Amino acid sequence: MLQREFYNAIANGTMNEEVMTFAAEAITKMDARNAARKAKPSKTAIENAPIKEAILAHLTEVGEAMTETDLGLALEITHNKAGSLARQLVAEGKLSVEEVKIPKVGKRKAYKIV
Repeated sequence: MLQREFYNAIANGTMNEEVMTFAAEAITKMDARNAARKAKPSKTAIENAPIKEAILAHLTEVGEAMTETDLGLALEITHNKAGSLARQLVAEGKLSVEEVKIPKVGKRKAYKIV
């Protein structure tokens, strides 16, 4: 059965064994395709892996909590990228986050090794 025939059968309200079999096979193919896509890291994730390792190494070396800005300056990346990758590492359970007060600036998030 072709997809066009399947969609025509659905549009006409024809539900038979062939239509149900085709739908079940299509769902199985879709699940396999989605699982393969999920298992493969994206291009950006591959590019960010060494930077994440550098963040972990730097925080281990320093031994204290650092803000996004400090991480960005230390690793020569933008503070936005440092914060984004640090939040990903928090989600992975490798870093913890705490709020620190910085005089004349306000509250900022600081990241440290778990």
